[in-house]
Amino acid sequence: MRGIIESAMDGIITVDERQNVVMFNRAAETIFGCPAERAIGGPLDRFIPERFRAAHRAHVERFGVTRVTTRMMGDHLALYGLRASGEEFPIDASISQIVIGGRKLYTVILRDITRRKQAEQALARSYEELRDLSGRMHEVREAERLRVARELHDELAQWLTAIKMDVSWLASRLPRDPPQLADRVEKLKGAVDTTVASVRRIASDLRPVMLDDLGLVAAMESLLHEMSERTGIVVSLDAEEGGLDFGEPLVSSVYRMAQEALTNVARHAEATEVQIALAVGDGERLVLTVRDNGKGYDAEVVARRKSYGVLGIRERAYSLGGTARIERIESGGTLVEIVIPVARYRRREAGDDTGIAG
Repeated sequence: MRGIIESAMDGIITVDERQNVVMFNRAAETIFGCPAERAIGGPLDRFIPERFRAAHRAHVERFGVTRVTTRMMGDHLALYGLRASGEEFPIDASISQIVIGGRKLYTVILRDITRRKQAEQALARSYEELRDLSGRMHEVREAERLRVARELHDELAQWLTAIKMDVSWLASRLPRDPPQLADRVEKLKGAVDTTVASVRRIASDLRPVMLDDLGLVAAMESLLHEMSERTGIVVSLDAEEGGLDFGEPLVSSVYRMAQEALTNVARHAEATEVQIALAVGDGERLVLTVRDNGKGYDAEVVARRKSYGVLGIRERAYSLGGTARIERIESGGTLVEIVIPVARYRRREAGDDTGIAG
């Protein structure tokens, strides 16, 4: 048994009822930087940071009066050890107790998890950086969409309208004979009309004019109307009349999340009705809900088909400091609930387009 303990990869320390060390294996020597001959006979406290010593001692004493023989330590708090050099480090540990010859002994098996914690912290930082980058990319993409949409609307559409006027002027001055010439001009006018309509539709898809001119609620109403016209789904919008005057990037992101949720309904839900609600709860949180009566959200199916729409909704919400919940409704259908803290996105004053307070 002694050989097994000494060859173990984890540190193994046994203490008596007074919590003095009676056994200290080689792995413990390596972990704490302390030879066994210096550790044995001394208090376990020397290997615990001072601020944790009283709590640790009380924990061992409480464990001693239970009938439990083994327990994981640190289930609800972080555990730290103290090397002989004075360096603190994180550990995983379990404790067991046994009575030998009327003498109660406690054995702690521990592992230095410094590298694991460092890897977790690096991964968390990387994840946050990616989320920040994703949020910034959304903002840049929205700004570029706005720029292109304005150029299409303000320049190309106007030039096409001018061409249509010139064609109409030309048509009014053409002789009636031959008729083929007049027919060709009428077709040209129709082509210009179709092109103008296409340019306006593309501009609206890139950046709805209503979003900038009339605000979020009007843009949502237009979005729902267009969806109903296209799919036949019965739609409704319940939105507060006031309190929704926010700046970017909140307005664009909320609109895009609603747009994506409605796209998912149209593509996958097989629904006949969709209800959207938009309100500011408690004055501090914008709550957007999209509820349909379709076949219901199936997380496994979504995972198999790698739905980036659902992921995009969650990432947009997180980048704004909020959350997105997507779940099946027991009575049938799917509920999308997006909650965003809004204090920093309120407009400071009329004409402020940044929406970032303070």
